[in-house]
Amino acid sequence: QVQLVESGGGLVQAGGSLRLSCVASGRTFSGYVMGWFRQAPGKEREFVAAISRSGGSTSYADSVKGRFTISRDNTQNTMYLQMNSLKPEDTAVYYCGADRRLSMTIQSHLYDYWGQGTQVTVSS
Repeated sequence: QVQLVESGGGLVQAGGSLRLSCVASGRTFSGYVMGWFRQAPGKEREFVAAISRSGGSTSYADSVKGRFTISRDNTQNTMYLQMNSLKPEDTAVYYCGADRRLSMTIQSHLYDYWGQGTQVTVSS
């Protein structure tokens, strides 16, 4: 069992930045691929970014590529999402997920554990 807790969300103007954190407890953090997803009102949960167990490989949705950076610190059991040049369409609840499988995936239903989410609101 893994418990995930996100933080760092808030209200920011377009063009601004936020850094989200996801702290894990329970089983060995480095044994999980980690991912960030988001869900806007009335929409399905969508993939944002993923990072391999070691942190050596990353994957991004086209909509955030070049603006967001995913990273992890396995010594601190923490994953991050640095979000720059934010746009109103980035407004959503952001969730972190943990996947026991070896390879990264953009499919949310394959993730085993989820946090409660943190709200990000970008004003125009």
